[in-house]
Amino acid sequence: MYKLSFKYLRKLLIVITILVNMISQNLLAQSKNPSPLNFPTPKNIDNMLFYVQRDPNINTAIYALNYQENGKINKSDPIKAYWIRYAEKGEKKDFNYIQRKFAYGIESKILNNEEFEFQFVSYKKLQLTLKKIDSDQKYHVFVNINQKRIQVEKIFVRIEGGSFWLPNVKYVEVTGIDTSNKTITERILLK
Repeated sequence: MYKLSFKYLRKLLIVITILVNMISQNLLAQSKNPSPLNFPTPKNIDNMLFYVQRDPNINTAIYALNYQENGKINKSDPIKAYWIRYAEKGEKKDFNYIQRKFAYGIESKILNNEEFEFQFVSYKKLQLTLKKIDSDQKYHVFVNINQKRIQVEKIFVRIEGGSFWLPNVKYVEVTGIDTSNKTITERILLK
């Protein structure tokens, strides 16, 4: 039988503690910075409601109010969505057919004169509401996540690998304003 000295065990315990701390700090850092990309914040976008960013590039999907020529909201299609292609000199570009029908497009229905319900074509479990609110007489998008009501400002989709048709989506983070007027981010884990 081998006998271990107290000094040796103490050194071993210190090394293990340091390794555990390094690993936990690394995991914590990864959760705070979910992507190695530095995403721009869209600015001066007419009628923008919220935006979506995701791996693997910095191109950003913009979701804005869709007004008719008479200045009223288009009730059959209240939200228009398109890219700002930051990776390509910031060009504005419409979604292509596949993006619109299978990934980033939305389906909506009217609930009443000033309220609409919608969801992404790629994830119908996330029910969002477009609603004109009394305090500022403007439209905003709301969602309930983890028993919290959020006025949506941005959505981040973490993708790690997969394929064109089946990307490996790890989670979705929704950032916005909660009912106490504080900025909040809630994460939806996808399996």
